[in-house]
Amino acid sequence: MFDPVVVIPVFNHPGVIGDLVQGIAAHGLPCILVDDGSDSECAGVLDEIASRHARQVRLIRLAHNQGKGAAVVAGLQEASAKGHSHALQIDADGQHDWRDIPAFIDLARQHPQAVINGRPVYEASVPRGRLYGRYATHVWVWINTLSFDIADSMCGFRVYPLDSVRRLLENSQLSRRMDFDSDIIVRLHWEGVEVINLPTRVIYPPGGVSHFHLWRDNLRISRMHARHFLGMLLRLPRLLRRKVVM
Repeated sequence: MFDPVVVIPVFNHPGVIGDLVQGIAAHGLPCILVDDGSDSECAGVLDEIASRHARQVRLIRLAHNQGKGAAVVAGLQEASAKGHSHALQIDADGQHDWRDIPAFIDLARQHPQAVINGRPVYEASVPRGRLYGRYATHVWVWINTLSFDIADSMCGFRVYPLDSVRRLLENSQLSRRMDFDSDIIVRLHWEGVEVINLPTRVIYPPGGVSHFHLWRDNLRISRMHARHFLGMLLRLPRLLRRKVVM
Protein backbone atom coordinates (compact mmCIF):
# COMPACT_ATOMS: atom_id res chain seq x y z
CA MET A 1 0.00 0.00 0.00
CA PHE A 2 1.28 3.45 -0.90
CA ASP A 3 1.38 5.44 2.36
CA PRO A 4 3.66 8.52 2.22
CA VAL A 5 4.75 10.83 5.01
CA VAL A 6 6.74 14.07 4.95
CA VAL A 7 10.00 14.24 6.93
CA ILE A 8 11.47 17.66 7.77
CA PRO A 9 14.81 18.04 9.59
CA VAL A 10 14.79 21.31 11.53
CA PHE A 11 17.62 23.24 13.13
CA ASN A 12 16.83 26.85 14.05
CA HIS A 13 14.43 27.84 11.29
CA PRO A 14 11.65 29.41 13.39
CA GLY A 15 10.69 32.02 10.78
CA VAL A 16 9.77 29.72 7.90
CA ILE A 17 8.88 26.32 9.34
CA GLY A 18 5.31 27.33 10.22
CA ASP A 19 4.42 28.28 6.63
CA LEU A 20 6.02 25.09 5.32
CA VAL A 21 4.03 22.85 7.65
CA GLN A 22 0.86 24.81 6.86
CA GLY A 23 1.42 24.15 3.17
CA ILE A 24 2.02 20.45 3.78
CA ALA A 25 -1.09 20.22 5.97
CA ALA A 26 -3.12 21.71 3.12
CA HIS A 27 -2.21 18.65 1.05
CA GLY A 28 -3.51 16.34 3.80
CA LEU A 29 -0.17 14.61 4.32
CA PRO A 30 1.14 13.46 7.70
CA CYS A 31 4.42 15.03 8.74
CA ILE A 32 7.35 14.14 10.99
CA LEU A 33 9.29 17.12 12.29
CA VAL A 34 12.76 16.24 13.57
CA ASP A 35 14.14 18.88 15.93
CA ASP A 36 17.91 18.57 15.60
CA GLY A 37 18.77 20.29 18.88
CA SER A 38 17.27 23.69 18.02
CA ASP A 39 17.50 26.65 20.39
CA SER A 40 14.63 27.55 22.72
CA GLU A 41 13.00 29.95 20.24
CA CYS A 42 12.73 27.39 17.47
CA ALA A 43 11.86 24.59 19.91
CA GLY A 44 8.93 26.67 21.14
CA VAL A 45 7.74 27.28 17.59
CA LEU A 46 7.91 23.54 16.86
CA ASP A 47 5.93 22.76 20.02
CA GLU A 48 3.23 25.21 18.92
CA ILE A 49 3.11 23.75 15.39
CA ALA A 50 2.86 20.19 16.71
CA SER A 51 0.03 21.22 19.02
CA ARG A 52 -1.86 23.14 16.32
CA HIS A 53 -1.56 20.30 13.80
CA ALA A 54 -1.75 17.45 16.30
CA ARG A 55 -3.65 15.15 13.94
CA GLN A 56 -1.07 15.43 11.17
CA VAL A 57 2.26 16.36 12.78
CA ARG A 58 4.53 14.22 14.93
CA LEU A 59 7.48 15.98 16.58
CA ILE A 60 10.57 14.04 17.58
CA ARG A 61 13.66 15.54 19.17
CA LEU A 62 17.34 14.74 19.15
CA ALA A 63 19.00 15.46 22.47
CA HIS A 64 21.58 17.71 20.83
CA ASN A 65 22.49 18.92 17.36
CA GLN A 66 23.79 15.94 15.38
CA GLY A 67 23.60 17.23 11.81
CA LYS A 68 21.17 17.18 8.93
CA GLY A 69 21.93 13.59 8.00
CA ALA A 70 21.33 12.32 11.51
CA ALA A 71 18.04 14.21 11.68
CA VAL A 72 16.82 12.85 8.34
CA VAL A 73 17.79 9.30 9.31
CA ALA A 74 15.88 9.66 12.58
CA GLY A 75 12.85 10.81 10.60
CA LEU A 76 13.16 7.98 8.07
CA GLN A 77 13.45 5.40 10.84
CA GLU A 78 10.39 6.85 12.56
CA ALA A 79 8.46 6.80 9.28
CA SER A 80 9.39 3.17 8.69
CA ALA A 81 8.50 2.19 12.26
CA LYS A 82 5.06 3.76 11.80
CA GLY A 83 4.45 1.63 8.71
CA HIS A 84 4.75 4.26 6.00
CA SER A 85 5.87 3.10 2.57
CA HIS A 86 7.54 6.33 1.43
CA ALA A 87 9.04 9.45 2.96
CA LEU A 88 9.19 12.81 1.25
CA GLN A 89 12.16 14.76 2.58
CA ILE A 90 12.01 18.54 2.33
CA ASP A 91 14.42 20.97 3.95
CA ALA A 92 13.19 23.51 6.49
CA ASP A 93 15.03 26.55 5.14
CA GLY A 94 12.31 27.77 2.78
CA GLN A 95 14.30 27.16 -0.41
CA HIS A 96 12.00 24.46 -1.79
CA ASP A 97 8.53 25.03 -3.21
CA TRP A 98 6.10 22.95 -1.18
CA ARG A 99 3.52 23.45 -3.95
CA ASP A 100 5.48 20.82 -5.92
CA ILE A 101 4.75 18.17 -3.29
CA PRO A 102 1.75 16.68 -5.20
CA ALA A 103 3.96 16.18 -8.29
CA PHE A 104 6.58 14.34 -6.18
CA ILE A 105 3.93 12.17 -4.52
CA ASP A 106 2.15 11.35 -7.79
CA LEU A 107 5.42 10.31 -9.45
CA ALA A 108 6.36 8.18 -6.44
CA ARG A 109 2.96 6.48 -6.62
CA GLN A 110 3.59 5.66 -10.29
CA HIS A 111 7.15 4.41 -9.58
CA PRO A 112 7.05 3.05 -6.02
CA GLN A 113 10.51 1.43 -6.14
CA ALA A 114 12.31 4.60 -7.28
CA VAL A 115 13.79 7.64 -5.58
CA ILE A 116 12.04 10.75 -6.87
CA ASN A 117 14.86 13.26 -6.80
CA GLY A 118 14.46 17.02 -7.05
CA ARG A 119 16.39 18.67 -9.89
CA PRO A 120 16.69 22.34 -8.90
CA VAL A 121 15.55 25.07 -11.25
CA TYR A 122 17.28 28.12 -9.81
CA GLU A 123 16.17 31.71 -9.76
CA ALA A 124 18.61 34.59 -10.01
CA SER A 125 18.89 34.66 -6.19
CA VAL A 126 21.22 31.63 -6.10
CA PRO A 127 24.75 32.53 -4.89
CA ARG A 128 27.21 31.89 -7.71
CA GLY A 129 29.72 30.19 -5.41
CA ARG A 130 27.16 27.65 -4.23
CA LEU A 131 26.10 26.96 -7.81
CA TYR A 132 29.64 26.33 -9.07
CA GLY A 133 30.38 24.10 -6.09
CA ARG A 134 27.36 21.96 -6.95
CA TYR A 135 28.68 21.38 -10.46
CA ALA A 136 31.88 19.95 -9.01
CA THR A 137 29.81 17.53 -6.95
CA HIS A 138 27.74 16.60 -10.02
CA VAL A 139 30.89 15.53 -11.85
CA TRP A 140 32.08 13.37 -8.97
CA VAL A 141 28.65 11.74 -8.60
CA TRP A 142 28.56 10.93 -12.31
CA ILE A 143 32.02 9.37 -12.01
CA ASN A 144 31.17 7.43 -8.87
CA THR A 145 27.93 6.02 -10.30
CA LEU A 146 29.27 5.58 -13.86
CA SER A 147 26.10 7.29 -15.05
CA PHE A 148 24.22 10.55 -15.45
CA ASP A 149 21.20 9.12 -13.63
CA ILE A 150 21.43 11.54 -10.68
CA ALA A 151 20.92 15.08 -12.00
CA ASP A 152 21.58 16.75 -8.63
CA SER A 153 22.65 14.75 -5.59
CA MET A 154 22.49 17.68 -3.15
CA CYS A 155 18.83 18.61 -3.44
CA GLY A 156 17.00 18.24 -0.12
CA PHE A 157 13.62 17.64 -1.77
CA ARG A 158 12.99 14.00 -2.73
CA VAL A 159 10.90 10.91 -2.04
CA TYR A 160 12.49 7.72 -0.69
CA PRO A 161 11.05 4.21 -0.91
CA LEU A 162 11.44 3.16 2.70
CA ASP A 163 12.02 -0.55 2.09
CA SER A 164 15.19 0.29 0.14
CA VAL A 165 16.28 2.85 2.74
CA ARG A 166 15.76 0.39 5.58
CA ARG A 167 17.98 -2.21 3.89
CA LEU A 168 20.64 0.42 3.24
CA LEU A 169 20.63 1.62 6.85
CA GLU A 170 21.05 -1.97 8.05
CA ASN A 171 24.24 -2.38 6.02
CA SER A 172 25.80 1.09 5.74
CA GLN A 173 26.93 3.93 7.98
CA LEU A 174 25.65 7.05 6.27
CA SER A 175 27.03 10.56 6.56
CA ARG A 176 25.57 12.54 9.44
CA ARG A 177 25.81 16.12 8.25
CA MET A 178 25.53 18.17 5.05
CA ASP A 179 27.09 15.42 2.93
CA PHE A 180 24.13 13.14 3.68
CA ASP A 181 21.97 13.92 0.63
CA SER A 182 24.71 12.96 -1.82
CA ASP A 183 25.83 9.98 0.24
CA ILE A 184 22.46 8.25 0.50
CA ILE A 185 21.40 8.71 -3.12
CA VAL A 186 24.72 7.43 -4.49
CA ARG A 187 24.53 4.38 -2.22
CA LEU A 188 20.92 3.70 -3.20
CA HIS A 189 21.94 3.94 -6.85
CA TRP A 190 24.74 1.44 -6.23
CA GLU A 191 22.10 -0.93 -4.85
CA GLY A 192 20.14 -0.69 -8.09
CA VAL A 193 17.42 1.72 -6.94
CA GLU A 194 16.13 3.77 -9.87
CA VAL A 195 16.46 7.56 -9.64
CA ILE A 196 13.85 9.71 -11.39
CA ASN A 197 14.68 13.42 -11.52
CA LEU A 198 11.87 15.95 -11.20
CA PRO A 199 12.44 19.67 -11.90
CA THR A 200 11.52 21.90 -8.97
CA ARG A 201 11.97 25.59 -8.29
CA VAL A 202 14.62 26.57 -5.73
CA ILE A 203 15.04 30.04 -4.27
CA TYR A 204 17.41 31.69 -1.82
CA PRO A 205 15.04 33.99 0.09
CA PRO A 206 16.37 37.32 1.46
CA GLY A 207 17.40 36.84 5.08
CA GLY A 208 17.20 33.08 4.73
CA VAL A 209 19.16 30.97 7.22
CA SER A 210 21.57 28.40 5.84
CA HIS A 211 23.66 26.15 8.08
CA PHE A 212 26.03 25.20 5.27
CA HIS A 213 29.60 26.09 6.31
CA LEU A 214 31.63 26.76 3.18
CA TRP A 215 35.00 25.29 4.16
CA ARG A 216 34.00 22.70 6.74
CA ASP A 217 31.14 21.18 4.76
CA ASN A 218 32.98 21.30 1.46
CA LEU A 219 35.80 19.38 3.14
CA ARG A 220 33.31 16.77 4.35
CA ILE A 221 31.83 16.51 0.87
CA SER A 222 35.30 16.11 -0.67
CA ARG A 223 36.08 13.28 1.75
CA MET A 224 32.76 11.65 0.88
CA HIS A 225 33.56 11.80 -2.85
CA ALA A 226 36.92 10.13 -2.14
CA ARG A 227 35.18 7.33 -0.20
CA HIS A 228 32.64 6.95 -2.98
CA PHE A 229 35.40 6.71 -5.58
CA LEU A 230 36.96 3.80 -3.68
CA GLY A 231 33.51 2.29 -3.25
CA MET A 232 32.90 2.60 -6.99
CA LEU A 233 36.15 0.81 -7.74
CA LEU A 234 35.17 -2.05 -5.42
CA ARG A 235 31.78 -2.29 -7.15
CA LEU A 236 33.14 -1.72 -10.65
CA PRO A 237 32.45 -5.22 -12.04
CA ARG A 238 28.85 -5.14 -10.82
CA LEU A 239 28.25 -1.60 -12.09
CA LEU A 240 29.68 -2.46 -15.50
CA ARG A 241 27.57 -5.63 -15.70
CA ARG A 242 24.50 -3.57 -14.94
CA LYS A 243 25.29 -1.23 -17.83
CA VAL A 244 25.74 -4.17 -20.22
CA VAL A 245 22.42 -5.70 -19.16
CA MET A 246 20.67 -2.38 -19.62
